[in-house]
Amino acid sequence: MKPRVFIGLVFAALSASTSAASQGIQGQVAPPWKVSEWFNTSPEESSTVELSDFDGKVVYLYCFQSWCPGCHSSGFPTLTAVHEAFKDDPDVAFVAVQTVFEGYHANTLERAKEIAKKYSLTIPIGHEGSRGKRPELMASYRTGGTPWTIIIDREGAVRFNGFHIKKNQAVRLIEHLKQKPALNNQRTSD
Repeated sequence: MKPRVFIGLVFAALSASTSAASQGIQGQVAPPWKVSEWFNTSPEESSTVELSDFDGKVVYLYCFQSWCPGCHSSGFPTLTAVHEAFKDDPDVAFVAVQTVFEGYHANTLERAKEIAKKYSLTIPIGHEGSRGKRPELMASYRTGGTPWTIIIDREGAVRFNGFHIKKNQAVRLIEHLKQKPALNNQRTSD
């Protein structure tokens, strides 16, 4: 192997490990969302959805872009399968946000609505990001792009924050997190 190629491979490996280490906030308290555009927020059709709306619940937060191939091949199928497993569970909430950091002409609010229809999503869906303004959700959760899944426990701590969670992995994690009572629930039962 030529020295120049070897140095390039070492640099690429170091860059990948450094960027992976700086992604995600697993184990930290989930920051509030600052997403201003929402739909599928019935029954009240609220104009906002806040993390605090789901206090005491396990939250599955899915970040996507409508043009993202991985979102369609992996992220949305996983989201819909996990949602199907917990759709009637009052202790689990699902939210998706289109976090637009590129392709602003294609990743519009209207396209997000089309995607929701395509996948029969009835969960709250937000839209954030515009040319010159990176989504705050991406910055505060240190996401690495899309598709990106975040699972928040009943206490508000991030327990999964990364690319491509598998359905069975997500189901097991959510089941585990549901078994741990929320502090709010403990206080009311004492």
